[in-house]
Amino acid sequence: MKCLFFLGHPAHFHLFKNIIKKLEEHGDETLVLIKSKDILEELCLNEGINFRNIYRKERRKSTLGILISFLFKYIGISKNIRKFRPEILIGSEPTLPHLGKLFGIPSFVFSEDDTHIIPQFAKIAYPFVTEIISPISCDAGKWSHKKTAYDGFHKLTYLHPSQFQPNEKVKESLPEDYFIIRTTNLSAYHDTNKKGISEDILGGLIEILEPHGNIFVTSEKPISDKFHKYVLKINPNHIHTVLSGAKIYIGDSQSMAVESALLGTPGIRFNDFANQIGVLNELEKKYGLTKGIAANDREKLYQIVREMLQVKDLKMRHREKLNKLLQDKINACDFFVWYIKNYPQSKTIHSEQPQFQYTFQ
Repeated sequence: MKCLFFLGHPAHFHLFKNIIKKLEEHGDETLVLIKSKDILEELCLNEGINFRNIYRKERRKSTLGILISFLFKYIGISKNIRKFRPEILIGSEPTLPHLGKLFGIPSFVFSEDDTHIIPQFAKIAYPFVTEIISPISCDAGKWSHKKTAYDGFHKLTYLHPSQFQPNEKVKESLPEDYFIIRTTNLSAYHDTNKKGISEDILGGLIEILEPHGNIFVTSEKPISDKFHKYVLKINPNHIHTVLSGAKIYIGDSQSMAVESALLGTPGIRFNDFANQIGVLNELEKKYGLTKGIAANDREKLYQIVREMLQVKDLKMRHREKLNKLLQDKINACDFFVWYIKNYPQSKTIHSEQPQFQYTFQ
């Protein structure tokens, strides 16, 4: 099997890194293409993943910048398809389905976002894609017939206990009690007019948390000098070790909210997506592993934080809930590797015998 992966975001690195390694261990050939995005190249280098960067410029946020980025990705990926001749195109990138149609190659788009959250992406990618790989709780809308629904989460590809163990040296370097606050740009097209943690709210959270432990802030956007002493300074590949040891996570990042839930860290997500995303709703309403608060209700945020600080065995209670989830869900990494290696027979098996997926636990 020859598989071409395109990683356009640090989150895609985490999603696919173990899948890529396992395919290679099984003797399959992989080609990993990336574009420059935040710390993506650094993550790949630190992990020892061989890659080609086909677009080294950070994309401008204007419409023209988006179009230029698309053009360069089309050209760069096309050149590599002609040379590598892959059998499957894999990623979370709208150019892959188009190129899959053009070259007659099956394309897999992995998505944990409901179509109403990413309407433009869905309109661009889903009419052309071969397979939409999504959790059962994720809504693919009118493209549901293309969806391969599995009982798990994308982030279990790298956070399932069989895939992830905290780095002991990093753990030893951390204080006993600490909290993580994550602030994002909310600059993606689907984040338009969405609000999250402002600097005013960040200051309020620090005031509440500081008497109870150390505070680490990780931010996508520049923050004021007065907050610089809180900025988390680590190898970015170790973020999940740090997150797993935190007493509480608070942020406006959807991805890190899911990660904290699956790492045994009680978390709060504070933004305008609260109660709108199927995966997070399942984690919150079925398993009680996260809590969503709308960005217009800062007093509720502060109240919930204070209440969580009063629960002495908060982490232990969260871990019990997480254990229940892990008993229910499949090992997504092993399932994906099987599905890719055996495609298209795997599609038929999964469609006719959906219970087969639970052999990957």
